[in-house]
Amino acid sequence: MPTTTSERIRRLRTLIDHPRTGTAERAAAQRMLDRILARTATETRATGDRRYGERHDRPGRHAGLSRIADMIGEDVALARLFTLPGEPGEVERRNMIRDAPPAITYSVESPFDLSIVITVDAVPEGWAGTEDLVAELTTLMDAYNHDGTDTGKRFFGTVRIHTAGE
Repeated sequence: MPTTTSERIRRLRTLIDHPRTGTAERAAAQRMLDRILARTATETRATGDRRYGERHDRPGRHAGLSRIADMIGEDVALARLFTLPGEPGEVERRNMIRDAPPAITYSVESPFDLSIVITVDAVPEGWAGTEDLVAELTTLMDAYNHDGTDTGKRFFGTVRIHTAGE
């Protein structure tokens, strides 16, 4: 029985999130999910001068910003918990969300029309990865956006950083 890509993604995420999934099986499911997401990321649409992020269609064409914010939050949580480093012998890919200090917390919300805000709390003073973390979160958020002269942005994204002393 053939399944759609979205159904495969849903099944893999369910397997990854299940508490009884073994470490090796979770790692294999994560690699499969990464391959599917990488393949779909290269299949971007272009209409005129419109630019669509690789995850633009995932929440649905008419999804509200609260749903998009929820999906971005889910992606951050997934990257935080289940983005595994490379297998032995592979070059390890750096992931600033995964590699951030464990005390850091994330929240994603849509406080105003046409805006999504990612707030990062408890960032240690002087942590050298702040700019890279902001860049990675911005890239993740922009994957759900679109832009162009005849369409404008779907939303305006902001990343706020609060250090541990604030």
